Amino acid sequence: MSTASAELAPNLQRGIYALSAVLCLVVAFLVLGPVPAGMAGMVDVSMLPYVNATLNSVTAVLLVAGFVAVKTGRIALHKTLMSSSFGSSTVFLLSYVTYHWFSEGPAVYEGAFRSLYLFVLFSHIVLAAIILPLALTTLARGWFGAIPSHKRIAPATLAIWLYVSVTGVLIVWMAHG
Repeated sequence: MSTASAELAPNLQRGIYALSAVLCLVVAFLVLGPVPAGMAGMVDVSMLPYVNATLNSVTAVLLVAGFVAVKTGRIALHKTLMSSSFGSSTVFLLSYVTYHWFSEGPAVYEGAFRSLYLFVLFSHIVLAAIILPLALTTLARGWFGAIPSHKRIAPATLAIWLYVSVTGVLIVWMAHG
């Protein structure tokens, strides 16, 4: 794809949407679906919420560093940092699914700020589903040189991705802290 290209190839964009939909459905099933008998508690996953919070923190730092890199004209560093953000988010997702597959059940927040917790949790879940195709599209546009369209959606992608990363840490802190 040339640098002047405004959009991704339609087949690539459809593939991103299809992959995102499949991944969201798989994650929803693994987290909310029935766990086969004997799986819950088979592996000690009690530390994974803290691993997940760390991965979300790393992702947030990488996102901010990537933003600073592009604003200061360091495009190669920007690409590396944003790819690393996606990598840490991918590792997070694998850890998150592992935790929910082997845990006894979701943590229940019992604190005084339950309404705030539920708002943060709900908005985090909705935006986490939205960020997957948005991040993939933004990364693909940058990677394949569709820079004008990359620049159009990158600010929204950054804002949502940062929100999801930071609220992920907040949710762990509230539910497990």
